[in-house]
Amino acid sequence: MSEQLKYIVQELAKEPFNKKYNLISFDSLESIQLLQVLNDVLAVIDPKQQIDIREESSDQTAIRIFHMLRVLKYKPPTESAFRTGIVQGDKFVIYPILEWLFRRIPELKKRAYLAHFLFKIDVPAEIMQEDQIPELYAQYEELMEQFKELHKQSDNLKNSGYNTTEIRKDISNMEDEKEQLNKRIERLKRKVESHPNSQTMMNVARNLRMERDREKRLAEQRQEQSTLIQHEEQKIRRLQQQLHDTRQAGVGATPQSLLQRLEEETRTNKYIVTERLPKDLQARKKTLQDLQKVVSEPAMGQSDLDKLLTQIQELNSEINQLIEKRMRTGDPTDDKSSLFKQQAAIIAHKKEAAMTLYREIREEYNHTTQELDQKREVVKESGGGEVLKGEDFKRYVNKLRSKSTIYKKKRQEIAELRAEYGVLSRTEEILRNRDENINQQLELLENKKGVAGYRQTQDELEKVSSVKSGLDERKGKTLEDISDMVQRLTRRIAEKKTALAPIIKELRPLRQRSQELTARHEEKKQAYDTASAGLESNMSKLEQEVRAYREEVTQDEGRYHYLNCMINMLEIQQQKVADEMKSYTSSDTFARKKTFRDIFQRKIQEQENLGKGLREQQKTVRESQGPSMRQMKMWKDVQRLMECKLRCYDQTGGIAGSAGMGYGEAPPAMLEEDRLVM
Repeated sequence: MSEQLKYIVQELAKEPFNKKYNLISFDSLESIQLLQVLNDVLAVIDPKQQIDIREESSDQTAIRIFHMLRVLKYKPPTESAFRTGIVQGDKFVIYPILEWLFRRIPELKKRAYLAHFLFKIDVPAEIMQEDQIPELYAQYEELMEQFKELHKQSDNLKNSGYNTTEIRKDISNMEDEKEQLNKRIERLKRKVESHPNSQTMMNVARNLRMERDREKRLAEQRQEQSTLIQHEEQKIRRLQQQLHDTRQAGVGATPQSLLQRLEEETRTNKYIVTERLPKDLQARKKTLQDLQKVVSEPAMGQSDLDKLLTQIQELNSEINQLIEKRMRTGDPTDDKSSLFKQQAAIIAHKKEAAMTLYREIREEYNHTTQELDQKREVVKESGGGEVLKGEDFKRYVNKLRSKSTIYKKKRQEIAELRAEYGVLSRTEEILRNRDENINQQLELLENKKGVAGYRQTQDELEKVSSVKSGLDERKGKTLEDISDMVQRLTRRIAEKKTALAPIIKELRPLRQRSQELTARHEEKKQAYDTASAGLESNMSKLEQEVRAYREEVTQDEGRYHYLNCMINMLEIQQQKVADEMKSYTSSDTFARKKTFRDIFQRKIQEQENLGKGLREQQKTVRESQGPSMRQMKMWKDVQRLMECKLRCYDQTGGIAGSAGMGYGEAPPAMLEEDRLVM
């Protein structure tokens, strides 16, 4: 709730709301102020909602907000609480609406704009039966469809991002790329001209490209066929699994058990179809009728809700009274029938509970089977094979046992090999120690004879000589290969030159012609650019002139309609004056009484008589004001005097003094004083 409130306050502080609220001030707003904030947000989405809700009644405000939220496709959590919350300005209902609106303002603006043109008008059936109404309604729907198409095209054009400057820039870039490609083509042609058999090589390259394209298409077809084969294999495996499950389910089954199972399923399905489903359908129809009734009724205020609550309480009290009365005046036969009814109701309830449990178990079984199929598919896709059952599982266990014996034998062999490896490694270590001792003895002998390092040097020389011989062999082969390659290249170059000589002769005039055409193209392009620029400038001027003329036409049309309306009003007034003159100069007294002059004179006379009567009444009031005020003052004094006497009487022991007097009699002194005052 706090995050929601914080988000709403932040959004209200932005444009175009500019509401300087904080969390405390916004949360302490009254219901009418909160409804005004909601109305302001709706006015940003649809300017037609801009209104001060204090100028309209609460019912009109609620109906207008309901209609707008229905157009914007807002889905409240509960319909009844939503309606009463809007009418009462409940913040727990309005806060979620504000958050939903703030998160979708651009989308809702578009929806509100389209609603003005796409919200269909409900025409009653009796009006649709008139002559021209169906044609007009069909034309209205056709125009609505045209508006949808045009709006889609407009959105596509806006979202496409096309712009004249960008298109021109792209065209210029494409022309530059075209020139670069032409240059590269010319360079490649010059290279090809110096190469013999260029045409055959071009044909070979073309065939190679075609074959590669064909290979690509064949690879795609192969991929499609492989996917189809995989789908079919999965289908075959699924059908095989179903067949296997069916066979497993049929193992040990007898015709009597199958018939008994089918009869039970038939009885269960019959009960569902004949008893349970009609009850569910009737309950859902009743709920739908109640909801339609609630929707069709107007918005309810707090007073209506209070009335309904009082009616509900009265009906509950009547029901309780009737139940108590029935319990008091009950006879034994009714008790027995009620006992049987209770037992029947308990049995029916148990039957319904068993049916619901059966349905739940059945749904759980279907869900479990679906999960099992999915797990099997996952296992098959991962290469794990199918889940084994029955005899297959036993065969699999026997296979595992045979493999375990083989595994034990192999493990024993590995242990023997490891032991032998230990012996051999020890032997190798002993031989290495002996070799080191022998090398040390040889070094000592070389030092004694004065030829230290002789053996090592001899080994290195042997290695170097072997490496040198290998390099000499590789070098000889490389030189022979290079010489052969040079000879082949010289022969091919000579062949290509002889083959391309006539092509070069033919290409020279074509190259000159290409240069002339490119120069001519540049001239035409420059002329085209200048002409297009001039036409665009002229078009912009003409558009400005057309815009100005349209504005003048609209102004003249508005002035014409205004003057036409004024002329009609003056003609009506002139007709009234003529009728007045005619009736005033007429000799018929009844017609003369209908003139505006006589009517207004009678009204003036009535108002004068009324004013005269009011002035006389004012005069009498002024004359009687002084005595009336004095009399009122005297009565107030009498009242204060009597109150003072009453207090004195209570304080001085009026109870003892009044013991000898009758009930309701006043003391003699008090009566005397009252006469004197009067």
